[in-house]
Amino acid sequence: MDTQAKIYVAGHTGLVGSAIMRVLNRNGYTHICTRERSQLDLRNQQAVHEFFEQEKPEYVFLAAAKVGGIHANNTYPAEFIYDNLMIQSNIIHAAYVHKVKKLLFLGSSCIYPKMSPQPIKEEYLLTGLLEPTNEAYAIAKIAGLEMCKFYRRQYGCDFISAMPTNLYGINDNFDLNTSHVLPALIRKFHEAKVNQQDEVVLWGTGKPLREFLFVDDLADSLVFLMNHYSEEIHVNIGTGEDISIYDLALTIQEVVGYKGKIVYDSSKPDGTPRKLLNVGRLHQSGWKHKISLQEGITTVYNWYLKQQISQ
Repeated sequence: MDTQAKIYVAGHTGLVGSAIMRVLNRNGYTHICTRERSQLDLRNQQAVHEFFEQEKPEYVFLAAAKVGGIHANNTYPAEFIYDNLMIQSNIIHAAYVHKVKKLLFLGSSCIYPKMSPQPIKEEYLLTGLLEPTNEAYAIAKIAGLEMCKFYRRQYGCDFISAMPTNLYGINDNFDLNTSHVLPALIRKFHEAKVNQQDEVVLWGTGKPLREFLFVDDLADSLVFLMNHYSEEIHVNIGTGEDISIYDLALTIQEVVGYKGKIVYDSSKPDGTPRKLLNVGRLHQSGWKHKISLQEGITTVYNWYLKQQISQ
């Protein structure tokens, strides 16, 4: 990508999109176009085509999506499958029609079978049953990934896909009903500390293993892939390292400075037992993460504190 190229970041206010914006700006890309959700409903096919007709972006980062944790996915599955299918289908097709040079589609590691061998290789896609608690979201994401593959195959479009692991970072969602595990834990421990609670109750057993990537590292990898990768198969993006929810909770407890007790409610679901990505393809392409989990959590907690002060 030339630094003067016109780049559209779909979902620029979200966790991933805002990180892509930061990395693009840091790297001297100056011609970035965006639209607020109130200005452009990405579920509306006509509106999306009119936007592409008007702006004519050369490169597209497709980071717009409806996202959430176990509770949100379980509660709103119809919204998760409909909104995500519409958003990605409209953008991918418009990118083809309006001759975008390159598009990068963002998936999620939940696309892989629940009982995948670990660490998970790209080739394990569609080899087993999905985790039921986020099946609607996963099916939509699989469809987007396959759409990019088939548009490349039939039309010769340079559409690539990246599958990030669990993400966290600045601009994360801290709503306890809809957030992912890491920001939810930050908020729970912070509020327990402020309210001087004796204990914090967490869902599940604490045994599941999860891999976490700081979102600015992800954004850096996406810009790298946009410049250096052009293959049909998607690329896993992660650290290649995982941690139990139990140890993650202890790390966050330490960063926040909460002194109370952690209690696990084993009547609540754990979700997938382990999700570790094989990132060999990414490492071979020449990119590796830079930010450690402790450093990333500290950065996010400091940002979260500033948001609390400003409210």
